[in-house]
Amino acid sequence: MICDIETGVCGEAGNEEMEIIDFNQPAKEINLYYVTDPICSHCWAIEPELRRFVEQYGSYFNMHTVMGGLLEKWHDGPIDPANGIYKPADVAGHWREVGEHSRMPIDGSVMVDHPVQSSYPPSRVYKIIQKNHSDALASAYLRRTREELFVFNQNISERSVMIEIVNTLDLDGEAIVNEAEQPIGQQLLNEDFALARSLGARGFPSILMINAENKGVKIVGGRPLESYVDGLKKVLDVEVLQAKRQPALSSLLEKERLLFSKEIEVMYDVEQSNIPSYVEKELPSNHYQAKEMLGEIYFTTTESKGE
Repeated sequence: MICDIETGVCGEAGNEEMEIIDFNQPAKEINLYYVTDPICSHCWAIEPELRRFVEQYGSYFNMHTVMGGLLEKWHDGPIDPANGIYKPADVAGHWREVGEHSRMPIDGSVMVDHPVQSSYPPSRVYKIIQKNHSDALASAYLRRTREELFVFNQNISERSVMIEIVNTLDLDGEAIVNEAEQPIGQQLLNEDFALARSLGARGFPSILMINAENKGVKIVGGRPLESYVDGLKKVLDVEVLQAKRQPALSSLLEKERLLFSKEIEVMYDVEQSNIPSYVEKELPSNHYQAKEMLGEIYFTTTESKGE
C-alpha cells in the first residue's frame, strides 16, 4: 500500500517493487556565448531580461561572457556613422536615447566632460579577474563598471577608477589593474576577440547558443525575454522548459547591491506603478534605500553607492 503525497489518496502501490533513480543533474550540453563590451549601451539596456533568463534557465547551459572590443581608441574617422558617432561627445545623445527607450537610465555627460578613450583597459581587468578568481566576480566587476559609467558618470578606462571598482569586490584593485597592464592582459583579450570572430559576432550584444553538434542560434541586439527562451528551446529541440523560481528580492539586491525599477519589474512581473509597494513588502525598511536617476527609481543596499 502507498499514500500518494500529491493526491493524498492511499491505495495499491503498483506492481513495481523497485525503480532505478538517478540524482545526477543532466550534463549541460548547451554553450551560451554572450559577446559584449563594458561601454556597450545596448548591453546595459538588456540587463533586466538577461539576468532573469540566466537566473531561471541557467541550469540548461554553460555561460561564457566574451569581450568584443568595441572601442580601441578614438581617431579622425567615424566610429559608428550609422548612429552619427564621429567623436566622444556624439555618444552622449545616443546613450540617452538608449536609456530612455530601455528605462535603464544613462546620463551620458561623462562622454562630453571626461570621455572614455578606450574600452580595452576595463576589458583587460575583466579578463584578469576571470583568470585569477571566478566568472562570478568578473561578472560583478562588469556590472559595477557599467553602473559607474552609465549612472554615475565615471571614466571607467582611468586607472584610479578601475582600482576603486575592483576594491568594491573585496579584491586587491591595484594588483589586478597592474597585472591587466602587463602583456597577459592583452593576450587574454585577444583570445576573446578571436573567439568573437569565430562565432561570427559583429555587433553587441550578441548571444549565441550552441549545442553539442555545433548547431545553434544567434540573437543580436536587445530582445525581450521570450526571444532568449524560444532560442534555447530551438537549440534543445524541446517545446517546454522548466524555469527555476526567481530568487527572493532580498537575496538579489544583496548580490547586485543596486537594482533599477525596470530590473525588478522584469524579474518579478510587477507593474511599474506597483514597484514601491512591492519593494516595501519584500524588503525590511532598514535594508535598502530608494534613489532616483533621470526619472527612474533605483534601490541600493544601505552600504552601497548612491547613498
